[in-house]
Amino acid sequence: MYLLGYDIGSSSVKVCLVNAETGRIVSSDFFPKEEMKITAVKSGWAEQEPSLWWENLKLAHLSVMQKSGIKSDEIKGIGITWQMHGLVLVDKDKNVLRPSIIWCDSRAIPYGEKAFREIGEERCLSRLLNSPGNFTASKLAWVKENEPHIYEKVDKLMLPGDYIGMKLTGDAVMTIEGLSEGMFWDFKANDLSDDVLNFYGIPRSLFPEIKPIFGIQGYVSAEAAKELGLKEGTPVSFRAGDQPNNALSLNVVEPGEIASTAGTSGVVYGVLDQLNYDKLSRVNTFAHVNYTPEQIRLGVLLCINGTGILNSWLKRNLALEGLSYDDMNKLAAQSPIGARGVSIVPFGNGAERVLENKNVNCSMHGINFNIHDKKDIIRAAQEGIVFSYEYGMEIMREMGMNIHTVKAGFTNMFLSPVFSQTLASVSNVNIELFNTDGAAGAAKGAGIGIGLYSSAKEAFASLENLGTIEPEYNKKAQYRDAYERWKEIVMKN
Repeated sequence: MYLLGYDIGSSSVKVCLVNAETGRIVSSDFFPKEEMKITAVKSGWAEQEPSLWWENLKLAHLSVMQKSGIKSDEIKGIGITWQMHGLVLVDKDKNVLRPSIIWCDSRAIPYGEKAFREIGEERCLSRLLNSPGNFTASKLAWVKENEPHIYEKVDKLMLPGDYIGMKLTGDAVMTIEGLSEGMFWDFKANDLSDDVLNFYGIPRSLFPEIKPIFGIQGYVSAEAAKELGLKEGTPVSFRAGDQPNNALSLNVVEPGEIASTAGTSGVVYGVLDQLNYDKLSRVNTFAHVNYTPEQIRLGVLLCINGTGILNSWLKRNLALEGLSYDDMNKLAAQSPIGARGVSIVPFGNGAERVLENKNVNCSMHGINFNIHDKKDIIRAAQEGIVFSYEYGMEIMREMGMNIHTVKAGFTNMFLSPVFSQTLASVSNVNIELFNTDGAAGAAKGAGIGIGLYSSAKEAFASLENLGTIEPEYNKKAQYRDAYERWKEIVMKN
């Protein structure tokens, strides 16, 4: 008995096959092998063709099935996770009307800020738990005003994972989690937000049917079964945005538990059991995977856009040809805590929520041509990313979150000892590293959705802890001094 997980990222699409009895990954793969194309027609824009996701999903899926050698009728459930906050629009024949405006596209910020002011800041924060900001609702408002010829053809709006669900089942559906990440859900009314819909002039008819996060959301259609070699009627039984799903993948489902990722962008994600928000909307609050109106479980999300992308930028542009990321991590470790006075502000990938949507760009400070070299630059970059995490975690603590342990997959930036040790020491937390990923988490979510597992605890009982990194208490002052120097630079922007 097996479960499939599909992870629709902006860089690639990953597919994972999990043995339902053992919880172990049987096979996984991703496509494309180079980063998926993102189109930026103008500065601050970012779009992708949804057809790219589907075509790369098929490639990864077929590879996984061929490598595993299992039969399609052995797959009992499918889970989907995706890059959050994207907008997909289809007509009445389910044809995509325009490229998806994805998560890092910042064109809709003025629309969200206007809605925030005119609906009322306190009303937005107390009901949406966020400013409308640069989320899906505001992106739809941009399309309505700037591309009316497209908007008038819209039959349904979706998030990226909902599009994949539609391709699998033939039906467009959404969940409360997806609606909340798009700023369409009123947590006090437990319904679509009349405030947002009325302000932007969005009719309720554009929204698909709401389905539970865990549960039968549809069945693989004959057409999809033929394309993928799946059995027609296989249930799609879980879907969630990437950060709630990543938290689930780490068995982070109860109040006080914290998950983190550090890929192209970086995230710290914690679970709350009360309706709460940051008054400046610098961190965001969404429905978690186990949210219901009767059992409040919210995910507080700190997102830093300029994380792994800074590391990869340095690799491409700092005369590091021939060096692997592991080589870079080793170089970083040769520089002392504080990188001998070099500080790097990593916010070079668009407007940052944690800075109240300011676009300050990346900057380097304190470089002395006579003493500093690339190992100091690499360490300062990794420290700067960690410091941006701590900057946001300070806000989360102000909201009442007790952050003492952070769970993370042993991948991306967490492969760097400097990165992990700095985060543990400057934030005074234990870092628990696990062998898991989002696609595997989505697969197990599908198992919960079909009732194969009774709870997340059961589904993730086989989660493999690879080790714990504790703070270096004897060096705490050095880490905090470097952080305060970095923070002073940020506060001046």
